Amino acid sequence: MSTAATDQRSKPAAVTAASRSYRTLWRWHFYAGLFVMPFLVVLAVTGTLYCFQPQIEPLLYPHRLVVEPRDVPRLAEDTLLANAHRALPVGSVATTARISSRADRSAEFIFRLPDGEKQSIYLNPYDGTVLGTLSVEQRFMQIDRMVHRKLLLGKPGELLMELVACWTLIMIGTGVALWWPRAGTTLRGALVPRFTLRGRPLWKSMHAALGIWLAAGALAFVVTGLPWTGSWGKHFKSLSSSVNLGSPPGSWGGLPLRSKLPGGAPQHAAVPGNETNSQQIHESREPAMDSMPGMTMDDLPLPQVPWAAGAATVPQSQDAGSAIWTLGRVVAQMRALGLPGGYDIALPASASGVYTASYFPADPKLERTVYIDQYSGAILKHIRYGDYGAVGKAVSYGTSLHMGRYFGLANQIVCAVLSLGLATLAVTGCVMWWKRRPAGTLGAPARDRAVAPMRGWKLVLVLLGAVFPLMGVTLIAVWLADRMLFGGPLQPLAE
Repeated sequence: MSTAATDQRSKPAAVTAASRSYRTLWRWHFYAGLFVMPFLVVLAVTGTLYCFQPQIEPLLYPHRLVVEPRDVPRLAEDTLLANAHRALPVGSVATTARISSRADRSAEFIFRLPDGEKQSIYLNPYDGTVLGTLSVEQRFMQIDRMVHRKLLLGKPGELLMELVACWTLIMIGTGVALWWPRAGTTLRGALVPRFTLRGRPLWKSMHAALGIWLAAGALAFVVTGLPWTGSWGKHFKSLSSSVNLGSPPGSWGGLPLRSKLPGGAPQHAAVPGNETNSQQIHESREPAMDSMPGMTMDDLPLPQVPWAAGAATVPQSQDAGSAIWTLGRVVAQMRALGLPGGYDIALPASASGVYTASYFPADPKLERTVYIDQYSGAILKHIRYGDYGAVGKAVSYGTSLHMGRYFGLANQIVCAVLSLGLATLAVTGCVMWWKRRPAGTLGAPARDRAVAPMRGWKLVLVLLGAVFPLMGVTLIAVWLADRMLFGGPLQPLAE
């Protein structure tokens, strides 16, 4: 038998194998896209809005957040906090102080009201006038953030969005594989939409070209967002910390869990002008468990915490003399450390609690977490970027890029383009499916009886399922459903 004849017979076999592989990839891309599409639009819109939070919030709440700069010193933080406390119902407990150095921004304190609601109160920093209040949970950007993270559905929603992120990895991988130029297709032709086409071929051309241009950015979005998820992200952080690659090594070590207060009676840092005595404040905070032995930074009432510091256990205040450290003195300490503003302080929530200052700037290298004894003012721990493990450092940079903060407005625009581009991909994919879908059917791509081996693809799925167990369970479920519900003969569908 001649070599030429052998080559001629091998070509159809190779074409058949390639066609089967293409169909298998297309089928998985279809399932991933069908699940991801509606949530991808939600993630894109909410993520874009949250990215522009610094510009949007002052427009939404100008009378609370924005003040007219004055050529006079700002009032002391202790005075402002006392004014805020007097303006709220009796029994309200201050949990957080937001320290700003901008001359045109109001002073903000977060309180827990007697009914359990968390409320921000805003004051003019120059004369102490109360400008208004906002519910922490009901403000627009907080709702947007909770929709982005968990669809306002609590833990089930958080797990669902984590699954969406994981399945987006499959959608991206299969999409790139389907796009990869085949015989007779030039690279330029695969990268540029063919606007001379009409109908579904035009939608497919636009979808494929846009998808490949966005693939790297979409992959970066998923990878940098996963460490913040409620299930996998939490375990990933714990694992990274246990091997000294995440949180700073020993960031919680060597400190007693409880302290004996001066005079043997429970006390709390007093606020000048606050008529509520310290014993009442202490008792009102104790049930909330805002400061208990073994608590981590992620448990504190702080709007934002650096990822690498989130798993660090919060130390407890030490024995000291009769002096009580005030918020104003903490702010002065932070100023001496080179931080004039732009950070949050979690106030001591129990007799052994500490002041916890969290600085979460756009540049990860400047991140700081400082624990200060509420009685002596001693700095119990000062965590900087250099103290993070390798994974913690990488996640810090990924977070800053993911949120559009690292290189200013340009970063925000890049994130918006990527997010809205992903939403466009979801829409074009939906249009393609609807145009191809036979009436009364799901419209899944046909599967050949003789399935191509595709060992590499199967290995990737196994690895993804092992790294992301929740995703692994759904992969098996989809595979079984595909065999049981859609295992019969299917009519071939146009690509």
